[in-house]
Amino acid sequence: MPDPSPAVSSDAPARRISRGPVIVLIVGAALAVSLVLLGAELAGAPGPTPAPSALPGTDAQPREVNVIMRDYHFDPTPLYLYPGETIRLNVFNAGMLPHELVLGDNSVQQAWTAADAAATPPGAFATAPPASVDPSVGGLRVLLGSGESTSVVYRVPTGQALQMLCHLPGHLEHGMAGEVVLLSR
Repeated sequence: MPDPSPAVSSDAPARRISRGPVIVLIVGAALAVSLVLLGAELAGAPGPTPAPSALPGTDAQPREVNVIMRDYHFDPTPLYLYPGETIRLNVFNAGMLPHELVLGDNSVQQAWTAADAAATPPGAFATAPPASVDPSVGGLRVLLGSGESTSVVYRVPTGQALQMLCHLPGHLEHGMAGEVVLLSR
C-alpha cells in the first residue's frame, strides 16, 4: 500500500517566521497600558480652581457656578461664593457612581448625614432608597446618577459657614468633601 502522506523534501529552504508582528503587538500593548494609567492619574487629579468672579450674582442675573462631581471629589474646590448672592449652580456627575452635592451649614450637613444613614439598608452592596429631610432644614441637595446634570438657582445664605459634601454611604469617608470660601463684597 502506498504511503498517503506527501513527501517532504529536505532540499527546501526553512521558512523564517517574522518577529515584526510580535514586536508591534508588545509595543502597542505597552502604549495602551501607559495611556490607561495616565488617564487614570489625570482623572483623579483635581481640576484648576477658577478665580472668583468680581461681581456677585443677583436675582435678575444669577452668577453661573459650575461644579463637577467625580468619584470621591468635587471640581472646583474651593468653591468661591458671596454671602447673599444668587447663583445658577450647574452640576454635572462625571463619576461612575451616583453622587450628591449638599451645600449648607453644619446643621444642614448633619440632617443629610442622618437621612442618608437611615435610608441605607444594611449590607455591603445595598442600594439606598431616596432620602429626604424636612424642608425647613434649608441648604441645597442635588442627587445625580452617572452622566446626569442639572441647574439650580440658589441664594447663598448670609452669616453661615458653608460646606459642600456627599453623604451617600462611603463617599465622605473616601474624601468627597469640597471647600467653600465665602468672599466679602
